[in-house]
Amino acid sequence: PTQDVVAFVDANKDDIVEGRKLGVELICRVLQVAPSTYYHARDRAPSARALTDARLSGKLIPSGTRAGGCIGVHKLWKAARRAGITIGRDQTALLMRSPGIEGVKRSRRAKTTRPDLKALRNRDLVKRVFSSTAPNQLWVTELTFVPPWAGVAHVCFIVDAYSRTIVDWPVATHMKT
Repeated sequence: PTQDVVAFVDANKDDIVEGRKLGVELICRVLQVAPSTYYHARDRAPSARALTDARLSGKLIPSGTRAGGCIGVHKLWKAARRAGITIGRDQTALLMRSPGIEGVKRSRRAKTTRPDLKALRNRDLVKRVFSSTAPNQLWVTELTFVPPWAGVAHVCFIVDAYSRTIVDWPVATHMKT
């Protein structure tokens, strides 16, 4: 079993349920792990990888906690390499998981429009011909969502079909722009 199972059995083997002690054998039976496997895993010396990880995490974790727990794998890995610690990027990511150090995550992409399939569509006034013979005869718009660091921003670009220049670009936190 993994060290999590060993820790779970050690933490709960002395609990008393319905007047009797749980014990190692009963917990192992419920977890479908042989008691001999539990004892072997408990008494086994830590592997060379576990020792290396413990040594490296002692050097990496202070760097990550100084950053408030919000430092990405790439930055922490580069900082470790500059400090003379020989470590791989994937191993850095693995060591960051246990203390909860993680990079800043951008929010998931917002669903800005949900079309109503039963609603009537606006008429196509230009019959899909987006060109004109003179300036300011036809303006077309594009409403787009821009994910800034905080909040929501909708930008409506108004483009002159003749010169292909942007005439205006109102920005708002709602789609009524």
